[in-house]
Amino acid sequence: MKLPTRHIFIIFLTAIQVVITPGCTEKPAKTPVQVIECITNSRLTPKEEARIRKKIHAAEKSLALDSLFKKKAKGQGFNGAVLIAQKGVILYQNVFGYANLNTKDSLNINSAFQLASISKTFTGTAVLLLAQDKKLKLQDSIQRFIPSFPYHGITIENLLSHRSGLPNYLYCFEDKRRKNGPAPTNDSILKWFSEADSLPKPYNRPGKSFSYNNSNFIILASIIEKISGMSYEHFIRTRIFEPLGMTHTFIDTIAPESLLRNRTTGFQGNRRREREFFDGVYGDKGIFASVGDMERWYFALHSGCLLSKYWLNEAFTPRSFEHKSRHNYGLGFRLMTDPKKMKKVNYVYHGGWWAGFSTMLWMDMESDIVIIVLGNRKNNSVYDIKSVMSILEENKDTELESINDGGD
Repeated sequence: MKLPTRHIFIIFLTAIQVVITPGCTEKPAKTPVQVIECITNSRLTPKEEARIRKKIHAAEKSLALDSLFKKKAKGQGFNGAVLIAQKGVILYQNVFGYANLNTKDSLNINSAFQLASISKTFTGTAVLLLAQDKKLKLQDSIQRFIPSFPYHGITIENLLSHRSGLPNYLYCFEDKRRKNGPAPTNDSILKWFSEADSLPKPYNRPGKSFSYNNSNFIILASIIEKISGMSYEHFIRTRIFEPLGMTHTFIDTIAPESLLRNRTTGFQGNRRREREFFDGVYGDKGIFASVGDMERWYFALHSGCLLSKYWLNEAFTPRSFEHKSRHNYGLGFRLMTDPKKMKKVNYVYHGGWWAGFSTMLWMDMESDIVIIVLGNRKNNSVYDIKSVMSILEENKDTELESINDGGD
């Protein structure tokens, strides 16, 4: 029987759809089990590691790094832990000093340090995991998830890239609230904003300029909770810490005693920093981790075991061009760009400082280098990346400038 032309055309379109549609759809997001398998399968074999060690002159670099960090500890007051890896090979890891300077408890390689603003890299990645899961879009407004929030016109992307223009909760409520009630939480700070008699003035219009601001990331932590139906801690633990094998990483206000035993104490000089008023607020800070766990964090990002190539590219794309500078910000990550071409990213990093802790995570994604320096005694030598990179790049002439502080 001869089919009418119209029917033949419908069959033809259906056939095209069957053939084409699978190729146009994105791959489903990895489950935690698939992330574990990806991490395991991506690690070097002993034979591969031996070959790379020889190729990158690992033994010579390890000796030079040991000499450098011993000088930092002896001459510059560095107290903390360090881990440096290249091409999947750990070149150097060591600890210097005490977990608590008063009790003289020695640090060990599993000691956990308050990451301070490096915590933002986890919050930012958690948000991008939800975007990868198609649970949110970067252009969604805050009000889609927190209808009572009083500042309008701000998107998820604005929050992630510090372009919201919001006032910083650390400063705009401090004097008034310290005297009138308990230490704050994320929920209570959102309530402060929503119920303020006189709403704190925003710094700028949304999207107009970059302004580093801790408010952005506590709001993102609350949005993670609204979307996932989990606490921030539970989501981060089950989607990131556990799949990556980060067994010495936790949020201190919620962690079990078994993890808290490895927690270090922050010092400024020889003065112990007691618990801060805003320590119970998370998303912008609050994560404790060991240097070994932070190497796992870098490896998961570099290997693409957690975020897809598309979302990693979004995370590491500069968003601010109002002023000419090597320093920029992506989505939860600081970026150092080519001075002649601000969209060209040379390094991805984030520093932190909080309550005596000084921290740095430095990543060269192209050369596969990670530098992790975590200190529990406020110390600017933590941010001296140039001297470390000089060893790793074997004194190659570089335009890398020093990072003078954590940039919190």
